[in-house]
This record gives sequence, structure tokens and C-alpha cells, in this order.
Amino acid sequence: MPVSLLWAVDVYGRVYSLSTAGQQWEQCRDALMEFKRVTAARQCCWGIACDNNIYLNVHASDLPVRYQEETYENQRWNPVDGFSERLLPSDRWQWSDVTGLQHQPLDNFQLPSSSWEWEGDWYVDENFEGEPTEKGGWSYAIDFPATYTKDKKWNSCVRRRRWLRYRRYKAMDAWAKIPAQQTSLPDPFSDISCGGWEINEEPRGRLSLWAVSLQGKVWFREGICHHNPEGSLWEEISLPGEVVQISCGPGDLLWAVLWEGQLIVREGIGRDCPKGTSWAVVDSPNPDVGATHVAVGVNVVWALTKDNKVWFRRGVNSHNPSGSGWISMVGEMIMINVGLNDQVLAISSEDRAVYFRQGVTSSELSGKTWKAINVPRDGDRSHSSASASSLQSAGCYFCGEVQAQSAPSDVESDTDKASTDGASCLVTSTSPESFVDAPTDQPTETPKPRIPKVTSDSFISELVSDREPGRSSREAGPAVLEEETITEEGEIKAPCAGVALSPSQSGAPLDPQWSNVDLEEAQGQQVQQAQAGAVMDSADTCSLSSVATYSLAMEDPYGADEHPLWAWVSGGGCSVDSHSQLSWFNSMNTSSLVQSVQSMSLSVTPAQTAAWKKQIFEQLNERTKRELDNFRHYEQAIEQSVWVKKGTMQWWRDWKPHKWMDVHFALEQFSGPEGNKDGILFIYYNFYEEKKYLHAFINEVTILVPVLNDSKHTFAIYTPERTKQRWPIRVAAATELEMQDWLALLSVSCCDSRGIQGPPSKQAIWSITCKGDIFVSEPSPALEAMPYPTPCDQMFWRQVGGHLRTVECNSVGIVWGIGYDHTAWVYTGGYGGGFFQGLASSTDNIYTQVDVKSVYIYENQRWNPVTGYTNRGLPTDRYMWSDASGLHECTKTNTKPPSPQWTWVAEWAVDYSVSGGTDREGWQFAADFPASYHGYKTMKDFVRRRRWARKCKLATTGPWQEIPPIPLSDVTILPCAAQSSVDVVPLWAISNKGDVLCRLGVTALTPAGSSWLHVGTDQPFKSISIGAASQVWAIARDGSAFYRGSVSAQSPAGDCWYHIPSPSKQKLKQVSVGRTSVYTVDENGNLWYRQGVTPSYPQGSSWEHISNNVRRVSLGPLDQVWIIADKVQGSRSLSCGTVCHRLGVQPMEPKGQTWDYGIGGGWDHITVRGNSMEPPRIHLSSLTDPSAHT
Repeated sequence: MPVSLLWAVDVYGRVYSLSTAGQQWEQCRDALMEFKRVTAARQCCWGIACDNNIYLNVHASDLPVRYQEETYENQRWNPVDGFSERLLPSDRWQWSDVTGLQHQPLDNFQLPSSSWEWEGDWYVDENFEGEPTEKGGWSYAIDFPATYTKDKKWNSCVRRRRWLRYRRYKAMDAWAKIPAQQTSLPDPFSDISCGGWEINEEPRGRLSLWAVSLQGKVWFREGICHHNPEGSLWEEISLPGEVVQISCGPGDLLWAVLWEGQLIVREGIGRDCPKGTSWAVVDSPNPDVGATHVAVGVNVVWALTKDNKVWFRRGVNSHNPSGSGWISMVGEMIMINVGLNDQVLAISSEDRAVYFRQGVTSSELSGKTWKAINVPRDGDRSHSSASASSLQSAGCYFCGEVQAQSAPSDVESDTDKASTDGASCLVTSTSPESFVDAPTDQPTETPKPRIPKVTSDSFISELVSDREPGRSSREAGPAVLEEETITEEGEIKAPCAGVALSPSQSGAPLDPQWSNVDLEEAQGQQVQQAQAGAVMDSADTCSLSSVATYSLAMEDPYGADEHPLWAWVSGGGCSVDSHSQLSWFNSMNTSSLVQSVQSMSLSVTPAQTAAWKKQIFEQLNERTKRELDNFRHYEQAIEQSVWVKKGTMQWWRDWKPHKWMDVHFALEQFSGPEGNKDGILFIYYNFYEEKKYLHAFINEVTILVPVLNDSKHTFAIYTPERTKQRWPIRVAAATELEMQDWLALLSVSCCDSRGIQGPPSKQAIWSITCKGDIFVSEPSPALEAMPYPTPCDQMFWRQVGGHLRTVECNSVGIVWGIGYDHTAWVYTGGYGGGFFQGLASSTDNIYTQVDVKSVYIYENQRWNPVTGYTNRGLPTDRYMWSDASGLHECTKTNTKPPSPQWTWVAEWAVDYSVSGGTDREGWQFAADFPASYHGYKTMKDFVRRRRWARKCKLATTGPWQEIPPIPLSDVTILPCAAQSSVDVVPLWAISNKGDVLCRLGVTALTPAGSSWLHVGTDQPFKSISIGAASQVWAIARDGSAFYRGSVSAQSPAGDCWYHIPSPSKQKLKQVSVGRTSVYTVDENGNLWYRQGVTPSYPQGSSWEHISNNVRRVSLGPLDQVWIIADKVQGSRSLSCGTVCHRLGVQPMEPKGQTWDYGIGGGWDHITVRGNSMEPPRIHLSSLTDPSAHT
């Protein structure tokens, strides 16, 4: 899970952030003034400062915030001047927007605020619809407005060109003031809340910001998105009363609290109306006590009343934002906030600490219990050098006192010995071993050291509680020079009046009670003797107390035993769920505790340690000789061992009619005297009451594939013969756990029989199924041999834990993957994970991996003259609720997640991001089913459909670590040669928004790299690939190809894009570049080879068609060609998604000759970019050389 931040404000107006991976509050040092409250999102944080202005803190990322300003220069042709600036009176402005209605000269563009800066000057855009124009960037038309073309024709009377200029938001990771409007607001703001980022994904980074003024008015900030993080203007929203506080959730929930204690709910918030339409009033949870605070999430509402009681609103969802009733919860809070995933945070009214609601899940939204977030701040005393040294001294003093107490203490308290409470008794210890000779007349129970409750400061405060009440920090200053020292022999010396203080010396009663002293109060008033118990004379106080008093009194407004007092908290940008491992709940300062433990531990010299190691090693050697070496001449009693595991399964039988039948499933393993292991798999079944069996040798099994669906826990077993048939052995287990046990056992047996152990090699071939399962194969040197390569249906594939959609690698061991939710992952070097346990998985380098994807169903309707569009179709029509093909009925209620491992995380919602566009309600129209759909209605459209989406989540483990924060859609890594000495490996990627990125700092030791470099483009891209000679090719979303020029180690991002014409009437979708070859796949499944590519002309000359029915292509560092084919006919079945290998590829014949078919179907992705293994050279001299026969 990516690292995110929890924001909070203390009572002094200081802003802090706490990372989900951190263990201390980090203060925002750039905040030049105090803040009242903050509200956070993933990408930014808003705040109201004490000057009543609103400030914005945009989190820095590798992708800059850039905005493209554009204006058009228009010209008309006349017979005298040709094309000139002289336009007709009825024409548009000479400088205008794209519509021509707005006057936009170049000097009219101003920066929105001081937080922006220009990246460069105005320049002409010389691309038109993805293709280069003639010099000058002009496009031509008959008149304004009309259809423009890049070619000048005889009737082109007008022309225009686009001017571009970029501005960049520079105030990253800093609090920037939001510019005031031209018409100033009537009164300052008192509350603020942001959310709404799940309402609509376009424009990118869109947010809803709501604010409340001191007069109780509500305002909405218009125009907030990624390209305009500040927004544009405030718009007032009408209200049924005066509002005191407001809360906005990530979706369409918005609640507010009225002055009278009632609550109001905003209705009508949606994709087209983020401000909503009306308000609904909800009564306070307690009729006698009004509400004071409300917090909303995706599907939850929490509220506080004036008596600080906590309330939970049940029945809240998008269709019923008002909910159905209140439930009283445990706890008393003064402020509450709901973060991401409906996680709840609150500030207690008792101790002003931040509390986290544990146990909040999608099925139990109210959670289970409150738990205090107990971590230090970066400015706390326990982190200062003076405090650390004082604590270490205190720890040594305390250690000697407990372990080497030579006499009973003269001063005791009624609960603990004074020696354990602090500085009442000092005992000199000459060596750690002296505790052995301690007198036997000691008390039976040795006093235990008291562990500080919150931080080490509370321990120090006990040590300093004996200081004189009136003594100031200035008077205690000289005592710093008298800090005790520890000699090399371990003797502890302190400049105190005596070793132990008697009651007469201290003037204290016989039974004093020690207590902590609040330093903050002590500076302004005296501490009463009844509170302190016994007040010791300052002259008799040890230097440890003086040092601690000096350092504590100078640093912090909080007291010695106090925690921070919080005023506000916001978790809107904090991504936490029920599976998150947080380090927020430590009960003490870990670093201070370690110092104390180290100082209290017995000292063991290095010489003693070395002697122990040597003695243990000698004893182990003697035992080995005694138990093993003396019996080596004996013969083995058993030459091989046999081990059998049996179970009951279901088998999809081979003959027609195909159906599931109950079988006995058995694995028989045996190992020979040399340690080699093998086995046989048996399936026993009945055929017309006759017992038969099917078997497969373990060393012939090439892959075990989970085939998860919502009805059975199935997996498939392939052998080379079964792969040729396209008909695997399919078996189903009774439970998911049983299936995983069998898969893990069979996988280990297959690896043992082939001698494969540990993580994949750097040369490994990686592939991914359409279910997201990851498989890896170790290539043999003969895989690319000529003329007799190893058939690829004999390749052995083993599964690696995790879940991905795309994976790319190279021969130095760098492997990146992209999940279905566009999250980037880097391979950590481990193996196993998922359901692999024990020896089948590495113990380290395995991490939690979460993936999210959407399940789609279609709502279909047909038009009739009476009722219009309804869900009553013709008898021959598809189901009114179906999948994309229309052949299977899929309703909202019967559609389940892809497999039991997936869980729903959202409700069904209309999907507007469908190819071809939609109308305002998400409908697409067509003449009939199936046909070409479009997003607008015409007279000939008699059917319509709209797509519904629902997100589901998978949580698994694997050797993958996340690379936040930019989501990616494609990635490519430089394919290095076998003997390559490349230090920094070029890695390019495309974000899910289409931006081209270059990763810096990628090496074999740091495969994750360090940061992203943005590479400018004029349009969004969807595929990218880099060759062995740093040649970068890319495919734009409109299907056109581009080549990046001048990419090198000195210029990793290159200099410019060169447009490459696509094959005639085809739109490309994917590209792969090898050592010298370039292959692309178009949207119709055709595979194309780029001819004429040379070092002097890397763009090539033309496209040559190679094959059809291709889903994806991957080129290796030796120009190997592998594809995922869509339709491959086997001897028994047809498979889609099959791994295929191009045979006959040679330097003089890069296009190859024919295809060799491997594992499939159901495969979606393959990469061979790590296989730089040179094939063996086979010389057939005996057939060609006449001298060989003589």
C-alpha cells in the first residue's frame, strides 16, 4: 500500500503530518503562521490560517503540475497580399480561442497567482491530429468555421495555427495562499472540507472544496483539478439556516451542522452537478442536545453532540444520503473525521489525543474500539541530543542502583522503594559482577525499574521532581557542567552531597510520596509541599536532575509528562484499511528504551564472545564425527523412499458428453539413492462400472494453472502432449484451501524433479494469464538454436506469487510489473508468496500486494413507438442485462467477483469512460444489437446500452514492492546483452493518463530507481518500448507511431518525437523493439514488421504484414520474436491467448519463417526481454565439406 499522510493541528496552531509508514509526527516547517484547521486529500492539503485566509499545500510528485495555454492565430487570403492578418468584419478575431468567439492575444495571458511560473515562451504547434504539418503549423479551410486540413488546397481561403505555452505550478510542498477574488468575500472562513474525487475521474484530479464563513454561509470552490489545483472562484450555496461546520466525503455525501444543532444533507450531488441541488434536514441524535460536529466518508456518517457523545448513522449510501437512524457509540470526543476507506479518527475530549477507530471494514463500518495514536513529534525532547545523553546517564545510574544495591535505602515510599523512583539513593558499583556478592539481608522482592508510560520524558520528570519549587532554569544552568561521568571500569560518580540521604539531612518526612511535577506550571507558580511529598534542598540535588531540568525547561511548551494537545485532525489523504500494518500505537519511545536497555544490560566483552563461539564450534565438530563419520562405511538399508498423498477430486472427463465426475486423486513421489526425486500423478475413475486410471509423470508436467471461477475451485495440468491437444487435465477441489494445498505440493514436486530451486534467473521468461497469475520459465540455450530449437510446448512454467496485468524484465535482473489498478510494482528477488508456504517460498522479500479491478455488465434497451426505450426486447434480442457479448445474462444481483479471492469494495455505478462516448446518463446508441455504438441519438437508433462497473479488490502476497505514486499503463526496460556493463538502466513508462515518463537511477542494486522525468508529448500515449541501442518507439492513443530521437546515456530523455505513419487504414496499439527489429500490433490483431531500420535511418521505411490473430508481441535482446496469439487450433480444441515462438529468426532473416505453439490458452502477456542467452552454434560440416569424408 502506498505511503500516505495523516494531518493534524495542535492547540498552538502548528501543523503536523504522520506517515502510514512512520513513527513520529513531522512538523510542517514551512508554515509561517498558525493554522486553525486543515482538510486533506491524497494529492494536497487545504488549511485555514489564523489570518483567516485559505492556504493550499500540494504534495510534490515526479509528475509536475503543468497547464497548457493555447490560442489560435487566424488569417484570410486575399488576391493582393495572399494570406494576411486582414480579416473580414464578420470574421473571428485575429487571435482567438478554438471557437473564434473569445479574443485571446498573446499578451492577454497572465499567471493565475504567484504560485505559477512560465516554462518557456509561446511556440507554434506543428502537429495536426497527430501528424506533422508543413513548416509554420498552418491548417487550412474554406471558411471560418469549417473542417481544417493540414494540406493547402486551391479553395483554401482561411488558415489558422495553434500557439502553445506551458505554465508550471511551483509551490509544491509549501503552503501557498489562495488568491482573493475580484469581489472580496463578505466575511472570513471558519471551516473547510474537501472531497468528491470519486464523483468523476475527469478532469483529472477534480476535487470539491466546501467552506463555511463566520456568518454561517456555505461556499463552493469551482474549477479545482490537477491542472488548476487552486480552483478558480467561490460560489455561494443557498441554505435553510446558518451553518457552523461542514464535511464532504470522497463520493457524493455532504453533511453540515446548523447553529441550532440540527444537521442538513446535500442531495442531488452527481457527475454533472458536483454542487448538488437541494438540502434535507436531519434531526440531532439527541433531541435535548444539539449536534456540534459531523464527519462523512463513502458510506458512513459520524456525528458529535454538545455533550461530546459519539453517534453513528446507519443506512447511509448514495441512494439514501440521509440514512435511517442513529446509533450511540462508546467514547467522548470533541472532533471527529472520516478518512479514506471509511476509516475514523477523532480527538478525545479528555486528553486531547488523536484516536483511531480499529476494526472498520466494509462489512462492519462502525468498527470495534478506539485506540490512541501514541507516537512522538519530531520536536520532542526525547529526540534531542541533550535529552538522549541524560537518559543514557539515567539508565546507567538506575542499572547500578537496582543490580548492585549494597544496602537498604534510607528513604522509602509507601508504594515503591525510593531507589527505584529516582535520585534519592546513589550506589557505587565497581563492576557488573558485584551484584553476586550482594548482602543476603536484602528485601525478598528486588525493586523493578519503572518503565516510562509515554516517552522517556516522564522518567526524567520523576528524576527531577525533587528540585526546589522556586528554582528557575537559569539558576540550574551551571549544573550542566557537573553532569556525571562513567569511567572505563564502570564506576559511576556523581557530585552529590552523599551516597544516601537520611531523613534528617533532607528535612523530609519519614514516608515521602514521589510525584511528577508539571514543568509548565512550575515556571509560573510554586509547587505545594503536599504535592511534591518531600522537597529536597537544591544543594543536595544530583547533577542529573539539574541537567534534565535545564534541557526540559528550554524546549517545549508542553509539560514533562504531557503529550501534545491536538485541535484538529484530517485523514482524507490517509490510505488505511483493515489490513494495514501501522506503527502508530507504540506505548513508548523505542529509541530511548533501547538506550536504557543497553545501559542496563550486563557487559560481555568481545574476547568472551569469541571464546564461546570457538568452544561451541569445536563441540559441534566432535558431535558430527561421532554421529556421522564413524558410520559412513555402512550401506543404505533402503535405496529409495516412496511417499503417497491421496484425495478426492472432480475431473472434467475427456470424452463426450463432457461433465464433472468424482475421482480419486493420488500423487506418488519417490527418491533414488542419489537424491533425485520424481513422481507420478494418478486419477482413478469408473467407466461403465470398470475401474480405470489416468496418469501423468511429474517430470513431464509443464505447468499448473489455477482456473478460478465463482462455482468451482479448478486447476489445469498441462504436459507437452496435452498442450498440443489444447486439452489439459482439469480437476476441481472441494475448497479453495484444498486446491491451494494441491497446487503448492504439485509445484514443489515438479520443481524438485527438474532440479529448479530458489528465485527465477535473470534470463527468465515471464508471462501473465488473463486472470493476473504470474508464471516464469527458465530458458534453455537450445530454445533459440538453429536449425533444431527446443519446442516451446516443452517449456516448464512455475507460478510466482502476486497479481499483475503487465510485466517487463531485462537480463540484469530488473523486473517491473503493473497491476490492474495501474499500480507499479518492482520485483524484490524473492520467490513464492501467495499460497506457496514453507520451502516453496522465500521468507524474506515477500510483501503484501493489493490489486483492484472493475467488473462490467451491460444494461440493454430497445425502443418502441409507445413507451420509448424499455427493457422489453425482441425474442431474438440479447439479455436485457448481459456481458459485453450479450450471450450471457449478468444482472447486478447474480454477478459475482471473478473468483472467491476477490471481494467487492464499491457499489454498482454507471461507467461513462466507454469507447465511443456516452450521453449524460451513460447510454450508447446503435441501430441494432450488435452494431457500432456512439454516444448520441439519431433517428436510426433503435437500441441503446450502458455499461455498469463495480470495483473488487484482491489481497495477496508476492515478491513485489510498490512504486508510488504515479499509476502506469505501460513500462519498458532496456534489453541488455549477456555481457553488458550498463550501470544505469534506461526505463520508460506511460502513466494511465498518457504521459511519457523516464525513470532515473535504475540499477541492478536499486531496480526501483529514484525519480521520474517527464517527457513532453502533444497527445496521450498508450504503448512504449526501448531497444538494445536505446531506440525508443511509442504508440499514441489515436493509433499513430512515434520514434524518439537522440536518446543516449548523456541525454536519457532524448530531444524530440518523429511521427511514423501507421499501416494503411490501421490503428496501432502495441510496439516492441529488440536489438535491431521493430514489431507492432494493430487493433485488428495484425502483426507488422518495420522494414528499412538501420543505424543511420532508425525510423525505417515501411511496414510489412507478418501474421494475424496476434494479441501482443515481445522482442528479446537478440531479436527473438514471441507473441500471444488469439486463435490456435489444437488436435482437440481451439485456444485463445497462446504463447507462440517465431522460428527461423536470424540476423539476415529477422522476420523468421514459421510459428511454434506453446502453452495456452488464457494467456495475456509475455516478455522475453531478459533472455540474452546466445544459442549454441551447430556446424553441419560433414554435410557440406567434401574433405570430411576422406
